[in-house]
Amino acid sequence: MVETLFVPKGRKAGRGADINPHPRFDAERREAFDDGWDLEDEVAPLRTTVTEERAKTIITRNNSPDIGFDRSINAYRGCEHGCVYCFARPTHAYLGLSPGLDFETRLFAKPDAAELLRRELGAPSYRCRSIAIGTNTDPYQPIERKLRITRSILEVLSETKHPVGIVTKSDLVVRDLDILGPMAGENLTKVGFSVTTLNPTLARTMEPRAPTPKKRLAAIKALTEAGVPVSALIAPIVPSINDHEIESIVEAVAGAGATHVNFVILRLPHEVKDIVRDWLAKHFPDRARRVMSVMQAMRGGKDYDATWGLRQRGEGPFAKAIAERMALAAKRHGLNIGSVRLDTERFIRPRAPSPQLDLFG
Repeated sequence: MVETLFVPKGRKAGRGADINPHPRFDAERREAFDDGWDLEDEVAPLRTTVTEERAKTIITRNNSPDIGFDRSINAYRGCEHGCVYCFARPTHAYLGLSPGLDFETRLFAKPDAAELLRRELGAPSYRCRSIAIGTNTDPYQPIERKLRITRSILEVLSETKHPVGIVTKSDLVVRDLDILGPMAGENLTKVGFSVTTLNPTLARTMEPRAPTPKKRLAAIKALTEAGVPVSALIAPIVPSINDHEIESIVEAVAGAGATHVNFVILRLPHEVKDIVRDWLAKHFPDRARRVMSVMQAMRGGKDYDATWGLRQRGEGPFAKAIAERMALAAKRHGLNIGSVRLDTERFIRPRAPSPQLDLFG
């Protein structure tokens, strides 16, 4: 049984998760119960809240050998796109919040991200390597339209000629072509665009507040026409849900101008396995058992295996078949598996503000 925080009926419209599992570090547990009062019509829908977070640093480093970067920036915690499968959901537990509905409704923003970045890039010990943006939560989720934190980060990276790779599923990225286009001309930027399905109904079920597949393909076209290299990501591939679309997605992103393609098999760390199991039971009851059976076959009998090198691709016959299909589809449409390598030799360290300027204030 999955213990969940109480969520009244009628509050989850337009959200990905249907439950709010307890954060795994929370010592207290609360259980929902029916008190006999049917107040569904009087319950207000869940609203998105945004809290400012004053971070001490903005660049996060990792030493994972199975990903192509060692540093990243995440301007936001939580993501309103509400992708039910998001492997980043468990990070909300570190805040004492649920990886379920809390993750997509209780967001945190870092308004001083650009200032922190300028300071860190200016440190004498800093050595330039490509920075990844959007590896945890989408940098172009809806609140970016107003807060513009991602744009402020790109302005600093453009000024310092620092290479950056962006991962998103939002066409809002096109807003920043005035920055990304010139950076691409110097081989300083690339975009990884996530396309999970071409079916708008399935997309709305899996990713309720993310842009439609049609808008994503249009964004890929706009980026590539502006000279920005795009790698399409089929992520995640979910057995019996969207795996039949692999070839059609590869064809569509190639037609839109993508030059590279990659994929990730569904990951189910910590609370995500409970959220996805509940989602499958409600939306795909005829396929739920099959999905989990195939997932376990790729994970050594477990729901998830976090072993480096296996966590994104799995192992066994199904995983092998997916990799072979991807390779064949990519070859058929002239795409490369992987991503673009950016230039790290152009970096210009930002100047620290001179106290002498105060004399002329």
